[in-house]
Amino acid sequence: MKKSVGIIGANGYTGSELVRLLAFHPNIELKFLFSRSNSGVKISELYPDLDSICDLVLTNKISETDILFLCLPHKESQNWLSENPVSDETLVIDLGNDFRLEGDFVNRNFVYGLSEIYFNEIQNSKSIANPGCFATAIQLALLPLAKENLLKDVYTTGITGSTGAGKSLQPTTHFTWRNDNISAYKTLNHQHVDEILKQVNLLNEKDVELNFVPWRGDFARGIFTSSIIECDLEVDNIYNLYKDFYKDLIFVKISEKSIDMKQVVNTNFCVIQIEKQGNKIAVHSAIDNLLKGASGQAVQNMNIANGWEQNLGLNLKPIAF
Repeated sequence: MKKSVGIIGANGYTGSELVRLLAFHPNIELKFLFSRSNSGVKISELYPDLDSICDLVLTNKISETDILFLCLPHKESQNWLSENPVSDETLVIDLGNDFRLEGDFVNRNFVYGLSEIYFNEIQNSKSIANPGCFATAIQLALLPLAKENLLKDVYTTGITGSTGAGKSLQPTTHFTWRNDNISAYKTLNHQHVDEILKQVNLLNEKDVELNFVPWRGDFARGIFTSSIIECDLEVDNIYNLYKDFYKDLIFVKISEKSIDMKQVVNTNFCVIQIEKQGNKIAVHSAIDNLLKGASGQAVQNMNIANGWEQNLGLNLKPIAF
């Protein structure tokens, strides 16, 4: 039997991306799409690409489902769950940041949904806090080094597409501002830093200092990060560490050739490359911020929690040109 799914906040970027993925998932039946601001409107009217794929009408009513995705603005998931009690048997996956640092909430304990290190916990949980997009890309780039206690000071830059800012209109998301333009934002103070450090420091014996400068890019989707770290190991040995760490993990690819963002846009993959000069290495990582950085990872976590193949509904191809 198929599992029933409800999506809270289905009118946003991550919510509508979930609709695109789950409409073709063989084990899923979309039961309702919740939206207060667009209640009564077909999802395909908001997103014409969903015409003939999903014609569900957005609603402000909820019903019981097997699986519930929360695609709400940050800090709103706790309020929504407080106002709308959910059965203990319902699998809840939160794509916001409410439970990433502190998972205890009423009768639920949200586990951190980075399956590359928490597969067993996700497999046995009914409450999953989906990681942030930058947090996913940067952690996947750093975790193999953290496991070997090779991290101390990390200097990271990362650029993200306009969808990373959400659907609500802001001055820096206007086409006339974003096109042919880049800018730094939240320099050394991005909300994902604490999330990254919490997980990295669990593996690394010494506390890591992460100096992160995020950038707004003039494209719609994708993330590319570069982390600079002092390391005396030969580059071949470093590659062996990464290949060993990720050898059984299907959505992380290690490349010895130069990587670019189009290799992963429209997929649930993360691709990583390493370069070395002197005693410093640069670890590059690239993901699709709406897939591996959000909705794709949420579906991957749903698959794990239900005992299904991780790539079910996620066999996607990149957009090469």
